[in-house]
Amino acid sequence: MPAEIRAFCRETGQSEPQTPGEHARCIFDSLALLYTAKLEELERLTGRRVRVLHIVGGGSKNELLNQLAADACGREVIAGPVEATALGNVLSQMLALRLLQDLETARAVVRESFATTSYGPRPDPAWHAARSRFSKLVA
Repeated sequence: MPAEIRAFCRETGQSEPQTPGEHARCIFDSLALLYTAKLEELERLTGRRVRVLHIVGGGSKNELLNQLAADACGREVIAGPVEATALGNVLSQMLALRLLQDLETARAVVRESFATTSYGPRPDPAWHAARSRFSKLVA
């Protein structure tokens, strides 16, 4: 994978990561920028502003990625719960069996039962430039 990343960077006129740390940072920054691009696309399609990005599942355990996502998106990120897929399945069944009244009640059960971590965006003008460069690369 490092060779593929370096080749992509070379083909697109970007500096190539050399160390494992530089590769990791390239991957994490790219994921945070992709979250941002998809969030903005979702807002364009729905005409609604998304104030909070929820990251669930295994990725919610990666503190660096969650903070970078908040920084890149300029929005609060709430991370967790980790077992979101299984939890969603159980809650869907409970709703179908009418053991829970409605979706808001199901969401309240999650909020009261599982810890989450909130990440606030740290203003940094470099993210604006990074979003602009990223949008040209993935267009």
